Amino acid sequence: MQQLAMDMSPPIHRWMKDDLDRSVFQKSIMVLAARIPAQKTTTFLKSDVLRRYIVDVPKIRSVVWDPSDMQGRRLLLFKVATEAALSSEARIFLTEHSAELVDHTIHLNYDYWTADDILQAVLPEELLDGSPTGFSITGHIAHLNLNKEYLPYKKIIGKVILDKNPAIKTVVNKIDSIDTKFRFFKMELLAGEPNFIVEHHESNCRFTFDFSKVYWNSRLHTEHDRLVQLFKPEDVVADVFAGVGPFAIPAAKKGCAVLANDLNPDSAYFLSTNIVKNNVVDLVRASCEDGRDFIRNAVFNVMENPFPPYSGPKLSRLKEKQSRRDQQAPLQTPTLPPRKVITRFVMNLPDSALDFLDAFRGIMVSRDGTGEGPGRLYDAMPMIHCYCFTRELEPVKAEADIRLRVEAKIGHKIEEDVDLHLVRSVAPNKDMYCISFRLPRSVAFAR
Repeated sequence: MQQLAMDMSPPIHRWMKDDLDRSVFQKSIMVLAARIPAQKTTTFLKSDVLRRYIVDVPKIRSVVWDPSDMQGRRLLLFKVATEAALSSEARIFLTEHSAELVDHTIHLNYDYWTADDILQAVLPEELLDGSPTGFSITGHIAHLNLNKEYLPYKKIIGKVILDKNPAIKTVVNKIDSIDTKFRFFKMELLAGEPNFIVEHHESNCRFTFDFSKVYWNSRLHTEHDRLVQLFKPEDVVADVFAGVGPFAIPAAKKGCAVLANDLNPDSAYFLSTNIVKNNVVDLVRASCEDGRDFIRNAVFNVMENPFPPYSGPKLSRLKEKQSRRDQQAPLQTPTLPPRKVITRFVMNLPDSALDFLDAFRGIMVSRDGTGEGPGRLYDAMPMIHCYCFTRELEPVKAEADIRLRVEAKIGHKIEEDVDLHLVRSVAPNKDMYCISFRLPRSVAFAR
């Protein structure tokens, strides 16, 4: 049976470029309707002979009040314009149930259509296939990454996205250039408020930051969560390029102690703000220094100023076990030593993190190279979780490429607890990976 369809597409206005004229998006569609008693609405809607004719398009009611009828009857709307378009069975059913056929006009305006509908109506035909309605959301900001062919229409694209997404207050587009020192994307305002201070929620944490001055990528939420899930609550994590805290804050919420560092003063400022807002002041220490210096000093800082021992749910369960084991004996609280040993380093700067790996050479040796260094405290060397890019798209070749670059930087083979995880594709010939490995002891103790 042939499916009936209504043309609900918006009128075409390809002359628009910078200014969005919402008033021209009007459309009237004449349809056939059956005037029916309100109490018989269900009977008509369930009729097998009428079902294929009843309007079933998004945001349009199939049954509406009849504004011209004083008896409270309803209008059942059909997808056809004339009685002749109905089958004989449908016409007989309507006659038997005393339905009166009338004309009805469906009025559509700008508010009816989606962002994609509107852009399909205004963009040049050669740009329709890649209509840029996809974007990332960070707080109240929609973040686009427009290809150059869409840039002449960027203002109208921004206005449409702002209109069609009530939670969005600001629409920005990433500019090709990137800050060479602090690695955040430069952006331009396309529509909405020039307010870049956002509050973003992720992993049951609140993050406040200036989106125009720090790096944040909402698409990495899954990766942030994946890595933090690997952490044990008693871990001490050194986050070399911490940003505003997407790894550090959730890790601390889990019970980890964290040294969190970022060279960007704005990132360090909002990192400190987020530490306070998320009530992890006792577990996260923020700093603002070069990543290489941070790596070299981290093990000494934790050794000389250890974190309090872990005291979360795991410790509470130990107390409960002891209490059940001996109800009569006085409760002896299990005591754990202060945390003096870094168990993990996180290096989330995929563009250049590999270049900092040479800083791990000799980190366990005393500062003057003569006495005992922090290495005496380490039964096992820390895990390194390092993010990077590769242009090798085949997994085997990608692993070989990344391993080669890691080993060239640290001057040693990596063999213990090595894992390579594909994070995402960032360009047609560019993938982002996280390589995890245990720092070779000979590297950590190199003189």
